[in-house]
Amino acid sequence: MLAYSVCGGCPLTWSGLSTQAFSGLWEFFKLSAASGVMLCLENWYYKILVLMTGNLKNAKIAVDALAVCQSINGWELMIPLAFFAGTGVRVANELGAGNGKGAKFATSVSVATSIFIGLIFCVLIVVFHDKIAFIFTVSTEVIDAVDKLAIILAFTILLNSVQPVLSGVAVGSGWQAYVAYINIGCYYIIGVPLGIIMGWVFHLGVMVSTKIYGVNYFSGH
Repeated sequence: MLAYSVCGGCPLTWSGLSTQAFSGLWEFFKLSAASGVMLCLENWYYKILVLMTGNLKNAKIAVDALAVCQSINGWELMIPLAFFAGTGVRVANELGAGNGKGAKFATSVSVATSIFIGLIFCVLIVVFHDKIAFIFTVSTEVIDAVDKLAIILAFTILLNSVQPVLSGVAVGSGWQAYVAYINIGCYYIIGVPLGIIMGWVFHLGVMVSTKIYGVNYFSGH
């Protein structure tokens, strides 16, 4: 990027070093720190779910089934994450230009498009519910476990097609700190205790981890 700016044949893009480049660093640091906390809370929550699943009955099958579901969800999530980046930049540009209606329109289009794509994958999971695990394993026990989780996985994918776009809106609007507080409440004050109660008190097994992951990952944004 530096080479392109300095030597890219566009002299107006680089006018040399200036002290103005170091202005506003504190504001930038606060936004960056809030974004880091927001992402860490999400990633750590997933790790906690894996640890919780490892202590359930038939832990090996439970962890394998959860890993398959999260891998499929992770693949599909790359598409909404692209909307996350694009929406964040577009919303920031529109708000910076004082065009609130443009930011709202960009948000609506991104959310609708991402939901439509998520709905397609949701239907595919429902249709091929008993076959999707063959991509990862030949174990009949794991395949059966994934089959039982397929409906929840489809619902999770549909919900997760929305939340990255909303995260992009939050980032573009400078609301990272608010999202971090929401994540703490949804993931750690509601999600983890609820998962412990449903998993160990009501003995609902790995289905709890998948449900709690999907619902809280959506509501966390």
